[in-house]
Amino acid sequence: MQTSLKLPSLAISTCYVVLLPLVGCSYHEEGNQPNSHKLSPQMTSNVTVHGLLSWFSMGFLMPVGILIIRMSVREERGTTRARVLFYLHVILQMLSVLLATAGAVMSLKSFENSFNNHHQRLGLALYGGIWVQALIGFFRPHRGKKERSFWYMVHWMLGTLISLVGIINIYTGLNAYHKRTQRSSGLWTLLFTAEVSFIAVYYLIQDKREYIQKQGVILGNLEPITQDEENVQRQNRKELLPQQPCGKHNALKNLFD
Repeated sequence: MQTSLKLPSLAISTCYVVLLPLVGCSYHEEGNQPNSHKLSPQMTSNVTVHGLLSWFSMGFLMPVGILIIRMSVREERGTTRARVLFYLHVILQMLSVLLATAGAVMSLKSFENSFNNHHQRLGLALYGGIWVQALIGFFRPHRGKKERSFWYMVHWMLGTLISLVGIINIYTGLNAYHKRTQRSSGLWTLLFTAEVSFIAVYYLIQDKREYIQKQGVILGNLEPITQDEENVQRQNRKELLPQQPCGKHNALKNLFD
């Protein structure tokens, strides 16, 4: 179980490290291109609402839903806490799908969609992918069936891919917002980068939380283990062990008997 959890963490961390610098380079390169026309106030408002819907669905709810389902895996099966976390994951993911769909409908109705840029192409692929992922989630097989392992791999890989591509497309959307409205998106880019970094760090800490707690680090309501307490625990363990006879004494006894 530990190995299976470490592989997704390593894969996602690698994607963040490799892809985020590329997005930043694309942002600076395309940001220097001149704007061909100015948007009306109504169109500017539509672009802003579309961006907020995309961020809240794919940039916030979807990653948080992934963190929650990872928390449920560590709970004992059948417990109330495990069920609450599972259904919270389902609710957040479905809300994310609905908000992303609303953003897609607004994009198709209000914007010129020639699909000649990365943002529109990635967005089109994402809108299809999130509904496929939702259907896969609803038709999950019961535990114990042979197809459960295959379903889990497909659901996990597609969900991870959608989350990563969604984050990247938010960066390209911020770039498009800057080009179309001539408004600075540097602050929003910085805030979103901080959010993504926090989620990535928390994702990695989930695998090491129990290990860190055992090292005496304060996490939550835990208290650190002092050296004196550790010595007392060690002494108590020694007292509980049965006394073993001396090996040399037995050897001499056998020799003179």
